[in-house]
Amino acid sequence: MSAIDPHPEVPADLPAEPTAAEVVRSVLAAAKSLTLTTEGHRVELVGLHSVEAPDRLLVRAPAGSHLGHEVAHAPGGDVAATVEFTDVAPVAVPDRIRAKVVLGGWLAAAGESAGEHFGTEPVALCFEVALVELEQGGRMVDIDLDDLTRAEPDPLAETEAEMLTHLAGAHGDAVELLSQLVDVRLLQGVTRVDPLRLDRYGVVLRLQRAGGSRDVRLPFPARLRNPAHAVVQIQTLLARARTCPRRHHPRTRM
Repeated sequence: MSAIDPHPEVPADLPAEPTAAEVVRSVLAAAKSLTLTTEGHRVELVGLHSVEAPDRLLVRAPAGSHLGHEVAHAPGGDVAATVEFTDVAPVAVPDRIRAKVVLGGWLAAAGESAGEHFGTEPVALCFEVALVELEQGGRMVDIDLDDLTRAEPDPLAETEAEMLTHLAGAHGDAVELLSQLVDVRLLQGVTRVDPLRLDRYGVVLRLQRAGGSRDVRLPFPARLRNPAHAVVQIQTLLARARTCPRRHHPRTRM
């Protein structure tokens, strides 16, 4: 995962990028799958969880899973567990993992005893979060639970994948034009540019070279309020890019 270079034209009163807590909230809001690990089991769950609160998940263990049985027979009625989420770029680029979120906490039955329906239907389990770690840009950061509760998920969290793949697949010319806003020194040796991230603060482009890659953020003039606002802000960036000299022509994903 590459660190993201800030853009020199970020307004002084506008944050350059999401906080770590905001990234975690956005990953949780968008994730459709997770990996849950206890002392006795490790399971991949797809479409079987919901975020009830920033510090609480509802997990539905598949019918026949030994996970519900483990919880039902645990001393005290709960087991220590970790839940992992992986944020993967929707556009096919090298090193697609943008972030990883690891939650540590306790897994217990939600409502009825987890053992009552073991083997016959999904078992509802509640995961209470005790600690949060974010791995991004090669760094691991601990997130305070109070900060996580105060943070809001990005307004594009659930629509970003569709918007970003559309931008990459249908508007390669726009991606190339956006690259004109990147510092010319960072474009030296670049052979390809792809959109990597889209959030309330701006667009992140991945600049690819023979020897590796670099991620650069192009900030929006104003923070996004909703997905519709993203179209307006991207058009503003494109209008600004049209006034830049045509100085570099990296390939974009078509």
